[in-house]
Amino acid sequence: MAENNDTNTGTDARSGADNNDTSGSGGVVSSPTSRRTLLLAAGSAGAAAVLGAACAAPARTPHAAGLPSASPTRPPTPAPSKAAKAAAPACVLAVTAGAGPYYLDLDLVRSDITQGRTGVPLRLDLTVVRVPDGCRPLPSANVEVWHADADGDYSTGKDTFLRGTQTTDRTGHCVFHTIVPGWYAGLAPHIHFKVRPDTHTETTSQFFFPEDLLTQVYTRPPYAHRTPPEHPNQRDDRYRAAGATMTLTPTPHGNGYHAAYTIGIT
Repeated sequence: MAENNDTNTGTDARSGADNNDTSGSGGVVSSPTSRRTLLLAAGSAGAAAVLGAACAAPARTPHAAGLPSASPTRPPTPAPSKAAKAAAPACVLAVTAGAGPYYLDLDLVRSDITQGRTGVPLRLDLTVVRVPDGCRPLPSANVEVWHADADGDYSTGKDTFLRGTQTTDRTGHCVFHTIVPGWYAGLAPHIHFKVRPDTHTETTSQFFFPEDLLTQVYTRPPYAHRTPPEHPNQRDDRYRAAGATMTLTPTPHGNGYHAAYTIGIT
């Protein structure tokens, strides 16, 4: 059963058993319609600062700033140019996703989640903000991530590789050191994440990767011993529905990649 509404079936990670039901050890899944979750894609480590400016109260007019207001002898202030508008990112309503059958509520507080699993390194910088509060950074929120290894397998049972939790600092920021996940079944490679701002609420979704980056990564060991699909993303309905919002924008970093994303929640 794929994590979307398609008809893929199977019993392990490679057979597509990444769905929205509650099967699997410790699976706890929130209803996709149980809350309105806003997520803001950001492609650089400075995204939080840009986002804060974009989501703040509207810019004051000259009159509000203590300057004379517009009059017949003083033309009104010109409207922002299209370029200026394009420079400010906009908060968008994203498609939420279930935790899938491989979610384990382990409370493994750690930044490096590789635990011996090899692959192309990925540094993931995440920032959590409150959209209704002017996109204010949210400290002390628990952020949990989990995903498959280079062979497309998830840790289960006593294994805990590629799983971990971090608590955001006073700027709403946390960092995970992991690897680019491998492919499996008919699903686009992805990283699951869950945000818990308190003990009563949570937001669950997932990140995707640019397809051209995946095709490059999968030519490198330890991924290369398997023949990847020609188009690892386009075969997944979830990617076609949410990829525009939920796709990371990794940049080269050492011998791997770095990606930053700002998650806005209500």
